[in-house]
Amino acid sequence: MTLTRRQVLKYGTVATTGATLFGTQSLFAPRAMAATALTGVNYITPSYKALSYGSDGFVKFLADNHADVINFDYHHSGQLLTADEQLPGLRAGSVDFMFHTLSYITRSLPILGITGLPGVVNALYEHPERLKLGSPLMELINEQLAEENLYMLCSGGGILEPEYIWSTEDNPIRSLEDLRGKKIRVVGYEATTALEEFDIGATRIPSSETYQALQRGTVDAGIFNISTVVGRSLFEQLSTCYKLPTTAFTVAPFMLRDRWDSLDGDVRAALEEAAEWYDDNFVTHCNDDVYPNEYWPMMEEEGIEVIEPSEEDLETFNAATDAVWEHWKEEVGEEVGERAIALALGEA
Repeated sequence: MTLTRRQVLKYGTVATTGATLFGTQSLFAPRAMAATALTGVNYITPSYKALSYGSDGFVKFLADNHADVINFDYHHSGQLLTADEQLPGLRAGSVDFMFHTLSYITRSLPILGITGLPGVVNALYEHPERLKLGSPLMELINEQLAEENLYMLCSGGGILEPEYIWSTEDNPIRSLEDLRGKKIRVVGYEATTALEEFDIGATRIPSSETYQALQRGTVDAGIFNISTVVGRSLFEQLSTCYKLPTTAFTVAPFMLRDRWDSLDGDVRAALEEAAEWYDDNFVTHCNDDVYPNEYWPMMEEEGIEVIEPSEEDLETFNAATDAVWEHWKEEVGEEVGERAIALALGEA
């Protein structure tokens, strides 16, 4: 049977088999002995201009500064592994490295839920330093990830602007009460749980299928970061943005913990430098440059109605998050959960 490059990675075929199958131009091409080969994946496409900036910059940083140390074979846009395949592929050793949206993997790695916990995300958004490299919260996250043999190199310098509720012209959502009975596209478990109290019909639809879902009325609205609205041209099917900070996420680089620990010192140092660049540039580029100067003005030009939530709605939503917090703390452990929330809120 002839295997494609994608199948080799997906099913964990060893590197030597890949080299045999694909010859000198294979994924694991011959290299200078001084360089360590690392295979990295990312499902995010270039149409996500803001979100792909950090991962592309990380890879470029390594190429520009450490090509003699690391031979980094990088594949974006789901060329080798889809979003749902990346974490299993990393765990299987099929790839060495992945960039992943945290909201997609919080069910598998509950500690990452702190980055999208309703009632917490606004505090993390306003205080990105609480998730920076070396922060107590980052250290706590990696302590918990180590139990899963995973390591998050950095957060990207915080979380991205929160995800809001975007709705169609036929079913505009301008308040919490308007949510009732609506079919909502939502990915993150934390946001789904928080909104269940408002009688929504939650649907998990991949971003690649969301445009048609909105167009056909499969869903009435969705919980989106503005990068998704622009990257998938969803604004063509939307009319209203209700700016309730429902959840949030970042895109972070991951490796297996034992793989990280086994790297030579110069290789680890090179990756740490790239992670520092990523931590200093990714989230700030999105939140402070692209979003306010390009994406939100684009929404205004497209005629998107932007609604700020009332104080009453904010209080009602925050009250509904209590049950989400309690459930999340059960998943990560009461002590860990309490500490993580306190660190995120600046109370520790």
